[in-house]
This record gives sequence, C-alpha cells and structure tokens, in this order.
Amino acid sequence: MHNPGTAPQERFPAQTRFAAGAQFVAGRLTNGTSGRTHTVVDPATGAPVYTYELAGTADVDAAVAAARDAFPGWAAATPGERSDALHRLAAVLAERAEEFARAESLQCGKPLKLTREFDVPGTIDNTVFFAGAARHLQGQSAGEYSGDHTSYVRREPIGVVGSIAPWNYPLQMAAWKILPAIAAGNTIVLKPAELTPLTSLLLAQAATDAGIPDGVVNIVTGTGKEAGEHLVGHPGVAMTSFTGSTPVGRRVAELATATVKRLHLELGGKAPFVVFDDADLDAAVNGAVAAALINTGQDCTAATRAYVQRPLYDAFVERTAALMETVRLGDPFAPGTDLGPLVSHAQRDRVAAFVDRARAHARVVTGGEAPKGELADGAYYRPTLVADAAQDSEIVQSEIFGPVLAVLPFDTDDEGLRLANDTPYGLAASAWTGNVYRANRATREIKAGCVWINDHIPIISEMPHGGHRASGFGKDMSAYSFEEYTQIKHVMFDNTAVARKDWHRTIFGDRP
Repeated sequence: MHNPGTAPQERFPAQTRFAAGAQFVAGRLTNGTSGRTHTVVDPATGAPVYTYELAGTADVDAAVAAARDAFPGWAAATPGERSDALHRLAAVLAERAEEFARAESLQCGKPLKLTREFDVPGTIDNTVFFAGAARHLQGQSAGEYSGDHTSYVRREPIGVVGSIAPWNYPLQMAAWKILPAIAAGNTIVLKPAELTPLTSLLLAQAATDAGIPDGVVNIVTGTGKEAGEHLVGHPGVAMTSFTGSTPVGRRVAELATATVKRLHLELGGKAPFVVFDDADLDAAVNGAVAAALINTGQDCTAATRAYVQRPLYDAFVERTAALMETVRLGDPFAPGTDLGPLVSHAQRDRVAAFVDRARAHARVVTGGEAPKGELADGAYYRPTLVADAAQDSEIVQSEIFGPVLAVLPFDTDDEGLRLANDTPYGLAASAWTGNVYRANRATREIKAGCVWINDHIPIISEMPHGGHRASGFGKDMSAYSFEEYTQIKHVMFDNTAVARKDWHRTIFGDRP
C-alpha cells in the first residue's frame, strides 16, 4: 500500500555538517587519505546526500595512535568521573535527538517515527544505563581462599578496542560498541559501514562536546577490505568487536586470532516464530507482521521463519497476508509512512532474488515485488509472505535481511521445536502459547541468545543481547557486556610474613 503523504523538505544537511570529512580522530573531523571517495545515498530516492574521502590504512594508524595516547588517562579516571562524562553525553544526545533521528532516517531509509521512537531514545537510554554501570565494575569478594593468603579480583580495561558496526542500526550499534568499552575505561576506534556513517560521526562529536577527552572515541569510515581488515589486524588494538554477517565474522575471527585479540562477534540470525495451537491468534498475527517488518526486515532478530501448528496454520497465513497488505510504504519523512526502503538498491535486489528463487517450490502469498509509480526510484520492496516452503530450502535456511516472512506448518510440539532449531543460527526466537509448560519448554529447548514469549523484538538496556552457534558469541548491553570489555586480574597477598613457605620444600627438599 502506498502512502500519499508528503514529507517536509528539510532532512539533514550532511554535506554541510561534515564538510571537514568523515573521519573523527583525536577530537576532530578530517578527510580520509585512501584517495577514493564514497557517496552516501538516500535509499528512498536514490539521490546523493554526502560524498566523502574514504579512510585508508594511514587513517586507521592515526586513530589507533590517538586511542593509545588517550588510554592511560582515561583508564586512570575514576568510575565516578567516567560515569559523569556519560551522563553529560546522554544530556547532549537528548538535546540533539531530532538531528540524530533525521540523519538516521536519511542515510538508512527508516521511517522518522522509528528513529524518533526507537533508535534515538534507545541510544539515550543505553547511555544512561552505562553511566550508572560504570560505577559497578565489581569482582569476586575478597577472601582467604588458601588460608595463608587474601585474594581479590580486579576488573581492568583492556586497552584500545577496534570495533566494526553494521548499516542496519548505525546509531544503536555504534552506541552498543562505544558505551560499554569507554565505561570500562577503554578507548575505541569504530569503523561504521561506509553506507551509513552519519550518526556515528554525530555520536563522536557529541562525546567530545560532553567533555570526553580527545582520542577516547575515534571514527574511521572506510571499506571493510581496507580500513576494517587493517583495524582488526592492527597490533595496537587489544580487542575486536564486530557486528555483521556470519561469513564476514569468520574473516574477522581469522584476522583477530592471528594477533591473539579478545574477540566479540554478534553475527547473523534466522529467528523462528513458533505459534502453538493454543496461542492468541490475533496477538500472533500482529506480532509476526511487526517483528518481520521492523526496520524493513533488516534486523538480525527479526521474525523470519514462522512455524504454526496445523490447526491455526491456514488462518494465520490468511490473516498475516491481509495485515501485511495494509502496511503503508512511503517517504521515511512523511508522517503516515509505516515502512521505508531497504538500505540500498543492491540490498533490495538481493532480497528480491531470494523471493524469485523461492517461487519454484513455495507460494508467494502477498508481496514479492518492488512497487512502481512514485516509489520506483527508491529501494522499496513490498512486505512479502511466503508459504509452504521446504524446511531445507534457501528461503528458510539463509538470512535474507528484508521484509520477508516464510511460514511453515507443524504438527507436534516436538516437531515445532525441532524445526525452530534447524538452522545454523541461534540469535533470537519467540514462542506463542497460553500454556506455561509449553512456554517454559520453549525457553529451555530453543537454542538462541534471547527467547521471547508472546512477543518478539523488544530489547532493554539491562538485559544482554547476543547469540549462540553461528550467530556468534559475547554480549552487548547490560552489565554482562563488561565481561567483554574488561580483563579479570587475580591479586593475592601473603598473610604469613614467613620467609620460607611450607610449599618451598618441593624445591629446597629437606634442607633447613
């Protein structure tokens, strides 16, 4: 369904705002030195919005050097000082919320209501959370575990973190990388996706304006092959955190392990949406459409595989298709728009190819095409429901990253849970039932980092986000993220003041 509304002309003046360049090193914007440029494109129109010089390896070296220079002072700051700085950052973000929302909508094609109500408020909330968490870097309590010694645990920052963030949630993913790292006393060099650097640069500027020292937060905007690989393999980087596809994650792991870095990977997903026959069908249908189409389906936790127990299957397919057909595609800046374009025409074409290949063995119930007319120049694709595909088919097994939901029937509870686990991924899942025993069984048996019951998608700063199996390892958000961004040190004090300890006889024998 098209949205006839018009949008305000003012979007975000990226070319003016970042005239000095798309690299942020040691507290200032600079141009890249790769000798090549990249153009950020508005995916809703195909129009160019910002052309910049890409980062080369020299820019990565400069950013890592700035982060290394800033590390001793920032690591020595008290937890209270780091907390205060993050509270100031949250205040700056709140003041600039509309600017962030417009920049995110422009570069990604997200509806403005999504960036205003989800991306930006979620980032501010993450910032406030980590401002508090910075004062709670706790370890095991001190004690005399050996009898003759007192032991305690210190949590210490690791050093320079080299992080790579994806294009689907540029602001939130940048925050998920930056906030726990610097709250724990590390410094960071972040490489955003070259398609969507605008809000990462705004976030770095906001950090400086909030009084976070120069060099603590640095941004290098370049290609994965050049800037990204050089950052991951850099000997001055102590830890790598990557969010992106599983194939690229394997390459990141190869580079990081070659230099024995700490590694955190949040990779792809293929989230199952399991509807048992006692579920509230209306809730399940509404939940499926919202969870499949969030961010135009470009969400690693989006509902992509709906398994519906046989008694509800036909009604679920019919009602889900009908609800999808009411979703309004349109200009992200128009107030009536529900769904924007995909991030690029290349991504739109990739999604369309998945659906076209599925036609040979499955039924496209609704969607399955790009709209024509007023939206034809944008990277739009209609909400799509594919039914009756085989479990081992590409559309069920592979991550599509678009507004496509595949729905399959199952008969027994055992079968439904087995099918839910029958992909390589394990990031997120949901189960829909009114039976507490079924719900508890689903949470136990579904192999995923997050399992929702009678909902799908909500996240909160206090709880961890991360996957199992091919979806990676490590956690974003929550206090658990400090386990990724801190070193654990055991400190042990002798309490005896005895020069020759009893255990020394293993070396000195029976000599007096």
